[in-house]
Amino acid sequence: MSLCMGCMQEIGNNKICPSCGFDNSQKQQAPYLPYGTVLANRYVIGAGIDTNGESTRYISFDKQTGDVVIICEFLPVGLFVREDGQTEVKVNYENRLIYEKLKDDFNNYYRILTELRDFSALMNVHNIFQENNTVYVVEENENLIPFEEYVERSSGHIDWDIARPLFMPVISALEALHKRGVGHYAIAPKNMYITSSGKIKISGFATENERKRGTPLKSQLFTGSAAPEQYADNFPLDDITDIYGFCSTLFYALTGHLPKSAVERQKDSRLLMSTTTVKRLPPHVVSSLANGLQIERENRITDFDELRSQLSVAHTAKAIQEEISRTASMNLAKGGKNINNRSGMSNTSILIIAAAITVLVLGIAGVFWIMQNPLVGMFKNSGDSTMPSTENTEWTGATVPNFVGMKYDDVVKKDESDYSITVYRNYTDEYSDEYKEGIVLAQNPPAGSGINQEDGITISVTVSKGAQMRELPKVKGEKVDSVASDLAAQGLLASAEYQYSDTIAEGRVIGYLNHEEGDTLEYGSTITIIVSKGKEPKPTE
Repeated sequence: MSLCMGCMQEIGNNKICPSCGFDNSQKQQAPYLPYGTVLANRYVIGAGIDTNGESTRYISFDKQTGDVVIICEFLPVGLFVREDGQTEVKVNYENRLIYEKLKDDFNNYYRILTELRDFSALMNVHNIFQENNTVYVVEENENLIPFEEYVERSSGHIDWDIARPLFMPVISALEALHKRGVGHYAIAPKNMYITSSGKIKISGFATENERKRGTPLKSQLFTGSAAPEQYADNFPLDDITDIYGFCSTLFYALTGHLPKSAVERQKDSRLLMSTTTVKRLPPHVVSSLANGLQIERENRITDFDELRSQLSVAHTAKAIQEEISRTASMNLAKGGKNINNRSGMSNTSILIIAAAITVLVLGIAGVFWIMQNPLVGMFKNSGDSTMPSTENTEWTGATVPNFVGMKYDDVVKKDESDYSITVYRNYTDEYSDEYKEGIVLAQNPPAGSGINQEDGITISVTVSKGAQMRELPKVKGEKVDSVASDLAAQGLLASAEYQYSDTIAEGRVIGYLNHEEGDTLEYGSTITIIVSKGKEPKPTE
């Protein structure tokens, strides 16, 4: 079977594809994989689709299923070489330590994405494997319309009633990512697509290393959508960062243009929105956009629940109002003529208003009473509400297993095999002197809690980052690869300097720069090791 490298359709003996017009007589230039490269004895690599400082995506063909797929290859710009026509990625000693750390980050990031297949807004990841000294991710290839094209076709903007069902699943997807400890950090119109069923799909996934300045990678930021903190060197990114990108993309959808870049808005933070646009948008949506696009992080919407709430509040009020109006109309129709009282209002109207006020007052009173009574829910209501129930309520059904002390990877496997349990990883891991890195140190609800077999249960777990301070291992005379692995296991990022040595063989480690074996550094710190270049060559006479 002869495939077009541009669309993966059969072309027979043709060089120019009759389907897409791609010229198959050309070669794919290094450092990208040659056309027709087969990975994992299964995937045929075609033309590159897009690239950033961390990875490149190719159109590909799955020989096992017969499907066209997308292959994403870890290719960090400036940290590797690949000769023309070759597949193996080669890394210099100077870059090897950083390369391995970034490769692990990339691999772990996409492993988390594989856990989130149920979220409609996320691209489906089918497979992850390592080959050619790098990592490959297999993504589903769908028939998608670029979001920018979709907005352009919709008279240059879309109405809130259309945008709302499109964007709400994106909030849920981002929230799920952050609960796993990662984010997207590039939510922008260029990374959004519309499916044939009318739903949004997010693309442009990359690790945090690619989405901010000051890392070893050449960063890719999207003007107008990148938050101000992404332009600062190595600033920690979080859900507040993704909220800015989300709101900028929603702003684009509703207005037809993006806000000015965050750098410009630090001088003039005003959002440009025409009077016509403001009038056609619900006031709470305009307010939400302003709150989500605050330049100062402390003034921005701080979590996804709050974002969802601010965008939904008026919709709920409108629904209640419409329901009251509908009920009033029905009652009037049933009652025949409308009898007015002295105030000029009908009896039916008075009853409706009185009922609405009563419900509202009782609701507010109930909420207030609950908030003022911390014991509510602690006792069973059996006559005297001030006395604990003596009724035997011992649970005899299935109970929550104890995940504390288990490896998180093992917990995920149990989650996949037991459909009554859904496990979420807390947004922030915690340091622990008791539990090693990757071990669950806490869970909620606790072990032994009852599980309703019909409804199942969601369990949040907190994973240990290990001890905050890490001891530097022995490195003198060790191979640089071995040292890199040992330091990575300690959660430390290493760089290398090279010196001549009369006693340490070439490629072996001489020691640390400005540190000694046994010193302690905080988790995530960068340490420089000195690697031998062997004996210094003697000058020739």
